Amino acid sequence: MTCFVIDPTAKTITPVALGGGLDAIRQLIGFETIDSDEIDASGDRLFFDEKCFIRQTPGVGRFQLDSLAPVAGVGVVVGAGEGYAAPQVSLQALQARVKFL
Repeated sequence: MTCFVIDPTAKTITPVALGGGLDAIRQLIGFETIDSDEIDASGDRLFFDEKCFIRQTPGVGRFQLDSLAPVAGVGVVVGAGEGYAAPQVSLQALQARVKFL
C-alpha cells in the first residue's frame, strides 16, 4: 500500500510504500507518540507526532494541511479501511492543500 509522507524540512510530499500498519507509520514519523486527524470525507487521515506542539525541536519544519493546526515534523497520510489503505486524495490534490511554514 502507498501512503504520502509530508516532510516540512525538505518541503516535499512523497509517495512511500507502507507495510506493517501503525508501527510502520511510527517509524516514518520518527516518534512513538502519534495521533491522527481525518482530512476529508473519504476517511483519509493525517498521522503526526502527538507531542509535536510541545517538543519545540530546533530545525524541524512545520506544515499546515487545510485549516488543521500546524504540525511540526513529518506527517503521513493514509486511507481508511480495514487496517490502512492507500489514500483517496491524489498527490497533486494533497500538494495543493499543504502549506509549508
